[in-house]
Amino acid sequence: MAVFVDDVRHRFGNMVMCHLWADTLDELLAMADLIGVRQKWIQGHPTLSHGKHRDASWIHFDISLGKKAKAIKAGAVLTDRYGPVEHAASLRGDSKKLAGVKLVREARAARAQAAGA
Repeated sequence: MAVFVDDVRHRFGNMVMCHLWADTLDELLAMADLIGVRQKWIQGHPTLSHGKHRDASWIHFDISLGKKAKAIKAGAVLTDRYGPVEHAASLRGDSKKLAGVKLVREARAARAQAAGA
């Protein structure tokens, strides 16, 4: 079981945000408590989320970069921008989506390597 953060950087007012999610709801809520994120900000949960946040496609928190650093220090696993897609596909057993994520990552790595050559 694990908790994850990604390397995206979304502007929200004067903050820069990324995502926090976990293998289980209990792990996610425990990490949120540990790093000081109020549980009312959860997104994608059918009962714990409020308003438009209930409609998110996966259960997660948007967190600031400062909270991200705390989460990593507390043991969260850093992933790339495709981590949430990969995680959701794994939970659903969606091998086609997992293969697609692998192909995108390989293509990005090849472009990065070519740019550095």
